[in-house]
Amino acid sequence: MSRLCGAAIVRTALVWAILTCGPVFAAPVGSPSSDLALLDALTWGATPTSFSALRAQGREAWLSAQLRPSHAMALPPVAQAQIHSIQPQGALIDRVVAFDAQAKAANGLADLNAKKAAQSAYQGALNDAYRQSLTATILRALYAPDQVRERMTWFWFNRFNVHQGKANLRVLVGDFLDTAIRPNALGRFRDLLTATLEHPAMLRYLDNVENAAGRLNENYARELMELHTLGVGGGYAQHDVEELARILTGAGIDSRPENPRVKPELQGDLVRKGLFLFNPARHDYGSKVLLGHTIHSRGYAEIEEALDVLARHPATARNVSRAMALYLMGRSPSNALVDRLAAVFTRTDGDTAAVLGALVHSPEFVDAAGSGFKDPVRYVFSALRLAYDDRVILNTTPVQNWLNRLGEGLFNRSTPDGYPLDAAAWSGPGQLTMRFEIARQIGSGSAGLFKSGALDAVEEPAFPLLQNGLYFGPLMATLTPRTRDALRRAVSPQDWNTLFLSSPEFMH
Repeated sequence: MSRLCGAAIVRTALVWAILTCGPVFAAPVGSPSSDLALLDALTWGATPTSFSALRAQGREAWLSAQLRPSHAMALPPVAQAQIHSIQPQGALIDRVVAFDAQAKAANGLADLNAKKAAQSAYQGALNDAYRQSLTATILRALYAPDQVRERMTWFWFNRFNVHQGKANLRVLVGDFLDTAIRPNALGRFRDLLTATLEHPAMLRYLDNVENAAGRLNENYARELMELHTLGVGGGYAQHDVEELARILTGAGIDSRPENPRVKPELQGDLVRKGLFLFNPARHDYGSKVLLGHTIHSRGYAEIEEALDVLARHPATARNVSRAMALYLMGRSPSNALVDRLAAVFTRTDGDTAAVLGALVHSPEFVDAAGSGFKDPVRYVFSALRLAYDDRVILNTTPVQNWLNRLGEGLFNRSTPDGYPLDAAAWSGPGQLTMRFEIARQIGSGSAGLFKSGALDAVEEPAFPLLQNGLYFGPLMATLTPRTRDALRRAVSPQDWNTLFLSSPEFMH
């Protein structure tokens, strides 16, 4: 039998196993295998280093440090140096002003060729800003010690999704992640609502910049209830969407140094925070009724009251708790578990860390170990973390290319709903075929990951080490006889790596 034919047979067998696989693995809490399952569920993938750290700290101490970090956890120096080298300089408002000036100058040129070149340069600058955001995000996901915060940062970004392709969001999206999402990823849900509402990326993406008294735009109001808080069937009606849109009038963006003209009696209502502007001249000051609550005319304070109502609504507690459980368990949680998590959410005023603690200590979470199917982001990140541990990659472009090919590119979801969390969205035959190809690229060598962006750069030699101490410890114990048989047929280390990264156990 030819090597090509043999590989095809093995791949077909693995596809069947992945599509029909139930829970791959369960182990008693406290065992090495149980700690491995905890790492896989809560981080971007277990590594020999992270597994050793968890075992040295102990499960509860590690979990406490992850859920409530007492200090900033430093990235490895090589990763931090890369991020520092591309970190945008100055405040976001200053960067946006500079980009706006560049666009205005390009559009104002009379010579068509010069205008086209200048507009192309402007788009190139936007693309550079986007690529810098991608690089920083990927490096933090792969190497940040506070892995639970990084997992939840992606969860919340996906829930409060914005798309980089709209307007100037390529400049804004990285700041949205770094200043609105990540600092609040383990904190109070109410604070997260404020941070996302006041960020220009959200206001631009969902068109609240167009929302003004007499010219309502309901886009943000609708998604704020349907996607961010209450959820479909959460007890709101079209009337509530309209009332919330009225409450949100005047919340927008302004990069001009001077304040807008406002009537003297309204000047005290004007609110500026960087690019965020609450302009009372654009606000509907009539009384509103939101979800049965009368919101009296008070300017920006109406928005704060509306966020209180939404954040503390029972439907929000259930909707958000259910989504968190689905994300980390990989399967739909029972109604009983959702009820318990929602009770914690309500009792702690939306404390994400408290809800996660209750989830992790639930029997359902332990039972779900290995039953979920990795979405593309988790699949690629976990493969790289296992393959290279704490050796920092120098080029993140292949990573984003893989994610784009798998349909889950960072910041690339064009609709507000974010990428789906259920396994059915990612386990089709076409998706698996693409994963096998990417597994081959990762498993066969450095795949361009260790070539810096310098023009004269030479790729550093690198080969993924998947048969490491973690594999020969608890990881190997999770493999079924079918997978072990497939791995025994590998004719080279590259083949072995490819087959392992294509196995049902690794994809779950």
